[in-house]
This record gives sequence, structure tokens and C-alpha cells, in this order.
Amino acid sequence: MVSLTIAALLFAIPVGSASADPKPSLNDMAKQVEKLHTEIETLTEQYNGQRERLKTAKKASESAQKTLTTSEAEVTAKRAKAVMLAQNAYITGGMGKALAFTGADDPDAFLDQAATTYALEQQQGQELNQLTKAMDAATRARAGAKTRIDEVQKIVTELETKRDKITTLVTKVESNLFKRALGEAGRPGTRAVRVNLPIVGGGKAAQAARWALGQQLKPYVWGAEGPNSFDCSGLVMAAFQRVGISLPHYTGDQWTAGRHISRSELRAGDLVFFYSDLHHVGIYLGGGMMVHAPQTGDVVRIASIERRPFAGAVRIAD
Repeated sequence: MVSLTIAALLFAIPVGSASADPKPSLNDMAKQVEKLHTEIETLTEQYNGQRERLKTAKKASESAQKTLTTSEAEVTAKRAKAVMLAQNAYITGGMGKALAFTGADDPDAFLDQAATTYALEQQQGQELNQLTKAMDAATRARAGAKTRIDEVQKIVTELETKRDKITTLVTKVESNLFKRALGEAGRPGTRAVRVNLPIVGGGKAAQAARWALGQQLKPYVWGAEGPNSFDCSGLVMAAFQRVGISLPHYTGDQWTAGRHISRSELRAGDLVFFYSDLHHVGIYLGGGMMVHAPQTGDVVRIASIERRPFAGAVRIAD
């Protein structure tokens, strides 16, 4: 079912348009990205679930291996004893037993010894039989666990492949979306233009990004936190305060205020930090773009995160 959905998306979502087709709007492109992100989240949770199943299967395999090892050691010891009993039975067995009986000085003592030997043989035989069955069961358990691991590993591999395909497609769509937005906004050093860029997502982080985007063209002022001007960390603080999340007005503290994520995990509303001393921060929008308050003499605007030395990212909220 998931593969069919993915296939449909791969064919349904345009990554480029024919000259005869109308150019999709920014809103249309944002909806495509949002739909794909939903698919990625679904696949990610399926992937996480399969990884848990894989852990369980591995534990079952390890347990079966321990049981098998113990059973094999016990069976080896019991077999050695069984060989000794078999040798004793061979020496005293058959006619030998009868002759030994007729020639015995004390027939009662002989019968006691014979009975004891027989009982030991019976007991040894039962133990050997039980341990052999246990060994067979452990062997089957190990084989079953290995089969299970192979099955789950195959599923995990398939999910990773599916997720990679969708992620690649999202990158293409976001690239088109934000490349156009960047073109409309103007490059650094040029006059900034307000861009009404749709932000994907409905969580607090996306809401904060949406609000920060609404502050475009307000001037950068050192130490300012709104409402009419901002510095970089002041814009971040004000945006998240707007959605009920309190952050300090300092990039160093904002760096430790959430969960650190990789660049490949970036979503709208994540904080992106730059330079080794973390002295600049922006709010990620998607497609390699952020909204930020750049520097004195500039205004709040969108920009590519590629134009500064990237230090890391933090997720404050979903």
C-alpha cells in the first residue's frame, strides 16, 4: 500500500513543468512539500517500528544461541557417561549376565547391583533423550530467529529505500519552491523585498517561522527584540514567545534550549546556527532557506543557509 502511494506521488508531483503547463504557484508547491513530509513521517515511524522488531529478533536469536550452547555441552557430557554405561552393559550383558549370576557367591548382591545398573541406564537414557530434544528445540529456535532477522532486515532496507526516494523528491520540490522565493527576495547587499512564502507544517515551530517571516523588512538593531526591530537572537526569541515558548535572548543559550539535529533533518521552525562561536542564528524555512536579522544596516529577510559557515541546528518544538 505504501509503495503504491509512493509510486503515485512520484508520478503525480511535478519537479519541472512542460512549457504548455501553467507554472505552479508557491502555495501549490508548498502543499506538495507538506504532503510529501507527511509521507516521510509515516515511513519514518514504520522504519522505527521495524528497527524495534529487529532488536527483539536479535535478542531472541542470542537467547536461542545460549540455550543451544548449554544444551550441546550437557549432551556431550551425558553422551560420555552413556558410552561408559554402554561399555559396562556390553561387558556384563547377554549370556555374561546369566553366567555371572550362576557363578556369584552372593546372588542377592548381584541382583541389587544389576538393578542399580539398569536404573542408571534408564535414567541416563531419559536424560539423554530430553537433552537431545532440548538441543533440537534450541537449534530450531536459532534457525527461526535468524530467519526472522533476515526478514526484518529486508523490511528495514526497503523502508530506507522508500524514504530516500521521497526525501530526494522533497529536495527537488523544495529547491524549486525556495529558489523562486530567494529570487523574489533579493540577494544580500541588494534591496530586500518582502516574500509571502508558504511555510509547511502546523506545529509551534512552523507557526514561529511563519510569524518571523511576517517581520520581513523590519530593521536590524543590536539588542532589539521587537516589535519594530530585532537582532538575530531577538527575532528568534520573539517568534517563539509568540507561540508560548520562552527562550533567552542569547545565541549560546538558544543553542542548548532544544534537541540537536542533523542538517538532513531540518524542518521549518528549526534554529540554524553559524560560525564556531555560534554568534548568529536564524529560523529555518525549508529548502536550504532561513529568515533572519542579518546585521546592522540590513533588515529581516530570507536568505540561503549556504552563505555562512554552518555550525549546527536545534529543534525547539515540533
